[in-house]
Amino acid sequence: MFYNIVFKHVMGRKAKEIIDLSSSLADIWRVLSEEERDLIRKNARFVHYKKNEAIYIEEEQPQDLMCLLKGKVKIFKNGVGGRVQIIRMIRPIQYFGYRAYFAREPYVTAASAFEPSTVCLISMELIEEMLRKNGNLALLFIQMLSCDLGVADNRVVNLTQKHVRGRLAESLIFLKESYGLEEDGATINIYLAREDLANLSNMTTANAIRTLANFVNERIISLDGRKIKIIDEDKLLKISKIG
Repeated sequence: MFYNIVFKHVMGRKAKEIIDLSSSLADIWRVLSEEERDLIRKNARFVHYKKNEAIYIEEEQPQDLMCLLKGKVKIFKNGVGGRVQIIRMIRPIQYFGYRAYFAREPYVTAASAFEPSTVCLISMELIEEMLRKNGNLALLFIQMLSCDLGVADNRVVNLTQKHVRGRLAESLIFLKESYGLEEDGATINIYLAREDLANLSNMTTANAIRTLANFVNERIISLDGRKIKIIDEDKLLKISKIG
């Protein structure tokens, strides 16, 4: 919905030009009436976050629907003993931050910018008003929540039942599918610290480092600092599948 918005916003266009969206975008924008679109135009806010800057924190009261326009965002939770678990990674153009509002509860997770990022925020009170009048918009949110629940269900099983190799392989495939590859067609387009990769894969940093080294020795991947290049994707998929 908002990719064209942020592009024109960053380029310094006028407010109305910012909201001129391509007809090829098929999400929230297409199910809104012109009146609702005008409300979005008037109320949308653009916030730029620095690397590692908090977007929201646990126990904070939710107020906005968030859409990542540029950059990468991680959703995470602080567990027992201060151990961090990355719940999911947000990519452009994905919505986040709305579940807690509908549940009428504070955030149970936190979100921060994994790299310099731009987020569009729209008041959830405004969104709720629209939902009560627009059945297609309500259905769209039901679909988004349902998809998120399905992903969460699969992730719980995978993180608890797969062995270390399977979890790490799955994380690498997830990162590749989420953020794509660099121009060489093999290097994952995100640079993760080993600790972040471990937190995403539900393992210790030591296990992540050891398993990455094993993948390198088996010529499944190669490493260049934080860059991860996939050499044998078929084998990586097989390891992920068998767990």
